[in-house]
Amino acid sequence: MTNAVVVGSGPNGLAAALTLAARGVHVRVLEAKDTIGGGTRSSEHTLPGLIHDDCSAFHPTAVASPFIRGLGLEEYGLGWLWPDVDIAHPVDGGRAGVLWRDINRTVEQMGADGKAWGRLFGRVAGNFDALTDDVFRPIVHIPDHPFKLAHFGLNALLPATWSVRRWETEEVRALFGGVAAHAFGSLNTPLSSSVGLMLVAAGHAYGWPVAEGGSRSITNAMARKLEKLGGTIETGVEVTSVRDLGDADVVMLDVAPDAALRIMGDRLPGRTKRAYRKYRYGPAAYKVDFAVEGDIPWTNEHVRRAGTVHLGGTFEQIAEAEGQVARGIMPKQPFVLIGQQYLADPSRSVGDMNPIWAYAHVPHGYPGDATEAIIEQIERFAPGFRRQIRHTFVRNVSDMEAYNANYVGGDISAGANNGLQIAMRPRIALNPYKTGVPGVYLCSAATPPGAGVHGMCGFNAATSALNYLGITPQR
Repeated sequence: MTNAVVVGSGPNGLAAALTLAARGVHVRVLEAKDTIGGGTRSSEHTLPGLIHDDCSAFHPTAVASPFIRGLGLEEYGLGWLWPDVDIAHPVDGGRAGVLWRDINRTVEQMGADGKAWGRLFGRVAGNFDALTDDVFRPIVHIPDHPFKLAHFGLNALLPATWSVRRWETEEVRALFGGVAAHAFGSLNTPLSSSVGLMLVAAGHAYGWPVAEGGSRSITNAMARKLEKLGGTIETGVEVTSVRDLGDADVVMLDVAPDAALRIMGDRLPGRTKRAYRKYRYGPAAYKVDFAVEGDIPWTNEHVRRAGTVHLGGTFEQIAEAEGQVARGIMPKQPFVLIGQQYLADPSRSVGDMNPIWAYAHVPHGYPGDATEAIIEQIERFAPGFRRQIRHTFVRNVSDMEAYNANYVGGDISAGANNGLQIAMRPRIALNPYKTGVPGVYLCSAATPPGAGVHGMCGFNAATSALNYLGITPQR
């Protein structure tokens, strides 16, 4: 039987394993940690029974992913839950930009800015399934929907600082800026609109749901399906060299490029080694989990019902903070993301104690403490929050890398989203998943289409591996 070894059990590693196993390949997944899942793990860090997502928390790209949707993970225990409000972005004075899955409701509450919002995102959201067929693949391919892709691409090429000129009110401009900031980079560079455009459209097409019981539920469902297909997973197995992999027909590396260099060593051709050495990592995430008594006392009523909350003030304030972080400067008021997953999934709470998920954007490798900066940003829009905190669990930048070796320097995007690298990662190649070693493929978020719990990096890489093996992939 043809056999494969997958290094890493994040969503992309499991996606690669499932894609290979579905075509009859015997798959063995090796995970260095004691628990599987990479960025899709959940823990009880603050109080027993209080469920905190360790990294990935909201999943617009998962419910939109053609790969994830095609797995039928509901049969294996995965359920999705949606909050009343998908995203809220408060600004000073009690106002907020608000995104509902229903684009008509969103447009209506935006007033004068609604028409421009609906004109841009209505078309992109309406074409979203067609767009994912192209956007979730390497940039060099024959598009299935060239005209729809062209419309998206022309808007995605713009700097976010240009795209935001469509709107006049602080609330709407800030709402777009907060979503665009998920790119972890300067908002005045070309392509800095792309992530915001895609994630807002995903929100209107599918919403921003949470996984019932925590993000670990995604991992667990994928693992159960893999087991049914005959695959195996081994935890506590750290792969440091190609010699650790045994005799495999195919090797899938759900690792960062620097780890691929260490594992494969001199077996990599020179061009690949040079590209992996030059691969750039981006800003970091500084994470704090809070156990709070009651709900956060947001001044805006919509924010109180939002699953995802973006904090940073106006678009200009967000752009300034993100620009500083990209230059290696820690801003006084960093961009902060808040997760109120328990609003959609009450099973994560215990009595009146609720889990709050939070992280700030900080410079790559930042050695300092951003806990107080995060609390102050919440207090800015929810006076009295500090008094409700009962427990905290901090995962600083070095802790983030220790938690997941793919988060080099705390970069949870597995690579800087700027320049050519946002479109062509980890190197310029017709097939970016190939390492140059026959049968060895990179399948982490360092490959197209990049970060997110969509599994498409793993699926695309495994499809390439099946072609190498002479096995017809499934579409």
